[in-house]
Order: sequence, then structure tokens, then C-alpha cells
Amino acid sequence: MKEDLLCVSTPPRPAPTTIERRDVGPDDVLIEIQYAGICHSDIHTVNGDWGPQPFPVVPGHEIVGIVAEVGTDVTRHKVGDRVGVGCLVNSCGDCTNCQGGDEQYCANGMVPTYAGVDRDGTTTQGGYSTHVVVDADYVLSVPESLDPASAAPLLCAGITTYAPLRRFGAGPGKKVAIVGLGGLGHMAVKIAHALEAEVTVLSQTLKKQEDGLRLGADAYYATSDPTTFGQLAGRFDLIINTVSASIDPNAYLGLLAIDGTLVNVGAPAEPLNLNVMSLIGGRRNFAGSMIGGIALTQEMLDFCADHGIGSDIEVIPAHKINQAYERVLASDVRYRFVIDTATLHCPHHERPPQTGTGGRSPIPHDPSMPAATSRAARTTSYHFGPLWTTSSTSPLEVLPDEPGRADVRWAPTPNTHRPCPCRSQDHTERIVLNWKIGKLIRARQSQEG
Repeated sequence: MKEDLLCVSTPPRPAPTTIERRDVGPDDVLIEIQYAGICHSDIHTVNGDWGPQPFPVVPGHEIVGIVAEVGTDVTRHKVGDRVGVGCLVNSCGDCTNCQGGDEQYCANGMVPTYAGVDRDGTTTQGGYSTHVVVDADYVLSVPESLDPASAAPLLCAGITTYAPLRRFGAGPGKKVAIVGLGGLGHMAVKIAHALEAEVTVLSQTLKKQEDGLRLGADAYYATSDPTTFGQLAGRFDLIINTVSASIDPNAYLGLLAIDGTLVNVGAPAEPLNLNVMSLIGGRRNFAGSMIGGIALTQEMLDFCADHGIGSDIEVIPAHKINQAYERVLASDVRYRFVIDTATLHCPHHERPPQTGTGGRSPIPHDPSMPAATSRAARTTSYHFGPLWTTSSTSPLEVLPDEPGRADVRWAPTPNTHRPCPCRSQDHTERIVLNWKIGKLIRARQSQEG
């Protein structure tokens, strides 16, 4: 299965390239993606915060969709099932960790959903796309009682917080603090509350206090208040730090009771400074946690379905990914962006607004154009950071424009005039990265070379 990509090599004109995505093998599942969540990890990856990346990269590891095809040896899933894919799509399956259900800690290196090297040597590409082929062992069943858009962030934010809450014993009689009320933090509050722990939110300000209490917190404190750390000293059995910015771990360790644990699930780009006496003085523990294995992720999805838990989301069309990235960095989302992948095929197509998912205003068809060709002739512009879009039915005509902008026109060709929702059969994907990312990549390559 070939996929055409457009990546920037000479601004402002993207240069075409082609990658191979495997056909459906005996153990594979082809998923038609409906929704893909935007995780802060996507932004870290695109910005190179965690080191050089194998650009062009298609991010997205919070994927919900429908099974479109299964391999001959697949028995767990069938065509039409609602399924999900999280942060990993392969592992060795043989090491002690994999055998113990901790595939995310595969001793031979788990394969991430994007920007990783799969077992066949190809670079994995993620969920900001229309289809994905995944080994059936890494495909999760998404319960029908969960809203599919709200379920997408559970595949990362949900399992990232569920795993340490379960491992470190959050439950009745336990006092749990959640640091940060963002994409991860709001899920941690919901899950800890459902586990019947006493939940406290620790945030920089009280700006989100009303939300925190609505989500299930019993108390809410501002860490910018100099009295907070003294007032709460020695109080908590478990603290989950969800923020990806640097914090002072020593201050938060002082909030733990004897044998308490501070768990870091946020991944800051800079190292944290730890004074070992913060641990020794109260027999405290400082731990890290990264998502969960496949079995635990399925347990989390079933738990969320049983307790009516989904992510609080704002659903966006593909052309707003750049704005979404900027708003994530500005903490201007409550609490997770989710891409409606129907808009990847067709710039004017969006699903109708849904209650509780951050309603969407459909982009109207241009009435001046015939219905059969309005999609094919529509022109879309992309600005600032990376933006991914797909056209699985038509060649792309790339129009040079002023710096910081690349216009892409869908040129009509025979057999391309499909009605919305523009779902094609050939699964060809086209990705556009704007000139600034190309310039950044070349600068880094120059520095490294």
C-alpha cells in the first residue's frame, strides 16, 4: 500500500515523496480512523524536544475507528467493530516484560505508534490520517457505550493516569493528589474519583477550581500560594504529577506521608533536580510511569465504560491543528483536542456538532460550484507549525505563496467525485508540512552534520 507525502524541502514549495505502508497481513487489522486525539507528546515530537525525529512524521496515538479489514488469522476483531490504538503498535513479545503484560517496557524496545521503527524496518506513522494498519494484538476494543470522540484520548491520557493509580493503590481510604488539571490531569481526577479515593487537585492557580470539583475532586489548592505546601505537608499517600513543565520534586515529596509515592507521568524536556534527602527523610518514593500494557489498557477502557468516563474534549477539523497546538501550549483547552478525521479527506466536510464534545460549526459547501467538483477545487492554506491533511482520491497541486504559507488545491480527476463523507478505498494519504518545519529540520540537520 503506497502513501504519497508532501514534506517541505525548499520553502515555500513542498517536495513530494512516497512511503510504503504495508498491506494487511494475516495478523493485521485495517482501521478506518474516525477520531484522533492531540497529545502534548505530539507537539514535543514535532518540535524536536525529545531529540531528532524521522521527518516527515504523522503524529497521533489516540486513535478510534472502525475495522475495515482483517487478516486471515485474526479472530479477536471483525469488520465493523469499533476499536482503538494507543501509544504502541508492536513489541518483541518474548522478553520478560512483554510476557508479563508490560509491552510498553519491552526489553528490546517497544514500537511507538509514530516516529518509531517497526519490526519490518519502516517508520511508523500515526493517527492524523484516514487509515492505519496495526497488528491485531495491539488493537483495543472500544466499548459501544463510550462516545467514540471522547474515548480517543483514553488511549493515551486515560491509560497514562489509570496505570499508576491502579499500581500504587488509589482507592477507598487513600488520599491522592493530582498535580495539574490539563489533558492528563482531568483524566486522573475522574479515574481517581471513580476508584473512590479522596482526590485533591494541585494547580498553579484557582482558575480551574470549579472544573476540578465538577470532575470529582474533593479539594483544590493553588501551588502559587506560599501557604499551600506547609498546610498540606505529609498529607498524601500518592501524588500523580501530570504536568510536562519542570517542577521542584522536593517540594512535592514533602507533601507525602511516610511510604507515600510521587509518580511522574508528565515528561518535561529538561531534567528535574532531586535532593535524595527528600526521599530518605520520610521513607518516600519517587517513581515514573509510562502508559500501560495492552491488557491493562483494555481494562481501563472497560472501567471507563462501566463508570461513564470519557475525556472532556473539543472536536476540531484538520485545518485547525496548528491553532490547536498553539492553544495547547497556552493551556487554552478544556481538556483535549480531538481531530475529526472525516475532514482530512475533504476540507468542507465536518460531522454535525455533538453534545458535550465542544460543538463544531460545519464549513459550508461553496454554492457557486457544482456539488460534484466543489471539494476537488477547494483551496486550503496552512500556517505556522506542521499540519497534516490527506487527499485519498486526487493528485495535489501545490501552489507557491508567501513565506509561511503553502496552498494546496485538490485537482479534479476521473472517478474522484465522491459524496461526503469522503471515504476512499485506496487509503492513499498526503501529508503537508509547512515551510517553517522544513526550515527547522534543515537547520538541525546542518547543526548535527
